[in-house]
Amino acid sequence: MQLDRGAVGICCAKVGEAEVFAAAGIDNIRLPYPVNPANASRVLALMDRASVSIIVDHPAVARGWSDAMTRAGRTLDVLIKIDVGFHRCGIDPDAAGALDFIRAIDALPGLKLRGLLSHAGHGYSAASEAELSTIAAREAEILTTLGERARASGIALDERSVGATPTLRFSVRQRGLTELRPGNYVYFDRTQVALGAASLDDCAMTVLATVVSKPAADRIVLDCGSKTLTSDQARGIAKAPGYGAVLNGAGDAIDESLFIERLSEEHAVVRVSGRTALEPGDRVRVLPNHSCVVSNLVDAVRLVNGDEVIETLAVAARGKIA
Repeated sequence: MQLDRGAVGICCAKVGEAEVFAAAGIDNIRLPYPVNPANASRVLALMDRASVSIIVDHPAVARGWSDAMTRAGRTLDVLIKIDVGFHRCGIDPDAAGALDFIRAIDALPGLKLRGLLSHAGHGYSAASEAELSTIAAREAEILTTLGERARASGIALDERSVGATPTLRFSVRQRGLTELRPGNYVYFDRTQVALGAASLDDCAMTVLATVVSKPAADRIVLDCGSKTLTSDQARGIAKAPGYGAVLNGAGDAIDESLFIERLSEEHAVVRVSGRTALEPGDRVRVLPNHSCVVSNLVDAVRLVNGDEVIETLAVAARGKIA
């Protein structure tokens, strides 16, 4: 569906996810994740069905991929992961050896260095729109500057790829970038609303939950515990406390009188402000804090128009964590 709307490929975190999408006919797959060379046989099999690229940020890992591809007589596209401020994976672009690392990867047999890739994950902790804009601008500056340094040393890097949903609306304005990877845009969630990346109307995923208990006038219990909603808290510029937001009957606004204050594995305990007409057996829709994890916890998603189920889609890549 995304390809039909103009996407040119798909990003996956794990090889198992990529295998599912390749089997479905997706022929352009990027793994912006530090995949270990222990997965070489699986990646080689993927390369028979699709154009595949991965990232590297460690010399030993890069050499492992070089050795595996050389033995197989193949060439694997790679991008170098750059740490633009999130401090998770990636090389330090300001380190003295950054350019040397690029040269070393470019010289390895069996690998084709395509460019630089980053994830501005620290945008999720931004305190304002202005800070998000600054993070996006700085990310683009880091990639383009390092790319220009590489070009000046004789290494042409064709791609500069960025991906973080909160910063996307600012990244799209930056010059010098060749790829945007806004992973969460398909569903959006409460965190993206709190970050200003989406409105409530933009959010496509909700959890249909049932009231299973009403032990007191000020407390109801839903059947969507941590196994459904996850234990993730929402992050954002605006405050979004609790473990999700219960929508009103029409589903077009958040019911501020209902606060999901805690979760057990199978229970969501909701504190009621004032009174609620909800009783055991009634159903509500819950906007999750983090749709990415929620989608990995269910077998299927229902496409709905109001109360009508239009289609059911299996979550084929569920649980593909390796």
